Amino acid sequence: LRTSPRLLCAATQQKNTGQNLEEDQSQSQNEQKVEPSSAEKLLAEEKAKLEEQLKEVTEKYKRALADAENVRQRSQKLVEEAKLYGIQSFCKDLLEVADILEKATESVPKEEIKDENPHLKSLYEGLVMTEIQIQKVFKKHGLLRLNPVGAKFDPYEHEALFHAPVEGQEPGTIAMVSKIGYKLHGRTLRPALVGVVKEA
Repeated sequence: LRTSPRLLCAATQQKNTGQNLEEDQSQSQNEQKVEPSSAEKLLAEEKAKLEEQLKEVTEKYKRALADAENVRQRSQKLVEEAKLYGIQSFCKDLLEVADILEKATESVPKEEIKDENPHLKSLYEGLVMTEIQIQKVFKKHGLLRLNPVGAKFDPYEHEALFHAPVEGQEPGTIAMVSKIGYKLHGRTLRPALVGVVKEA
């Protein structure tokens, strides 16, 4: 049987059309494959950006927490110091009273304190008792005397009025105290006024 040329052409066209359909389908599948991968890329970029933002926000939050804790601790320390040293100016004023009381006690001649002189004796005893009481009150509130005779000179606790050579004493030690010093809770409130031994 001979095949007509017209049938051959029709068969070739059908074959070509089938191939074209397959090519179109494979192209559309490739395009579909490309599209999800670009979408995935966008999502990955977005995810990376969000993770970076989260990291920054977390760091800022941690820093803010640390700053708040530092402020709280500083405030607490300031409150505690205010409780301890809030009476500082009041104590300084009272020191002048204590100095006058001490001078008054020292100015009474010891030989005059006799039973024959009862007024002076009772006045002196009253001054001594008042001085003892004021020192007790000072101690109760953390205010302590500095009477550093024989101690090493310390510029944080003592103020040198003069330097003089003294026999039998080591240079740099305190030979004489002109005015008693005071410390409030370990902090020097008033340095002791002293004379310091120097090398001959």
